Amino acid sequence: MFIVFEGGEGSGKSTQAKALRRRLLRRGYPVVFTREPGGTPVGNRLRRQVLWGDGLTPQTELLFILAARSQLVAEVIRPALKRGDTVICDRYFYSTLAYQGYGRGMDLGLLKSLNEFVTGGVTPDLVVFLDMDTEEGLERKDGDRDRFEREDMSFHRRVREGYLEIAAAEPGRWLVLDASMPRREIGERIWQRVQQALER
Repeated sequence: MFIVFEGGEGSGKSTQAKALRRRLLRRGYPVVFTREPGGTPVGNRLRRQVLWGDGLTPQTELLFILAARSQLVAEVIRPALKRGDTVICDRYFYSTLAYQGYGRGMDLGLLKSLNEFVTGGVTPDLVVFLDMDTEEGLERKDGDRDRFEREDMSFHRRVREGYLEIAAAEPGRWLVLDASMPRREIGERIWQRVQQALER
């Protein structure tokens, strides 16, 4: 099973993704946990540029993300799924549609084609989207802010709207949760959905 966590800044998706990993491991499921951009030596170098690099054009940003994703699918995700492991990924190609497509205004059709090219059609079974008010999510962020976190509020609102549109188009694949709920309740709702999928 391939499970992806998506969400805007400060939504808590990374926390919930790690909690699900622990829960599956305790029950004896083989689990591979990874993240985007990153997850491989090449991807981790590109991640630093994407998040902290200066003067990147939107096109360069996109190509770095796609290159990191190509490595991740080839080196980590596809082999793990082939072994029968459960893969949990903190962000995947929906982030590209939301951030570069809706946020930066890039052509969605082009982005979908490029994603198909770099992933070879590897698609998650479940996408967990933690939805949160944009201002509240950014207020949760402590310390230095990366390139995306420093974007203006209108950018982050477009990203959130993009996620909601994408989720509405594939309700069978997406689990949309209010990220302002108590952390434990969010975790329980995610676990209920994952259990249903694992029992099929």
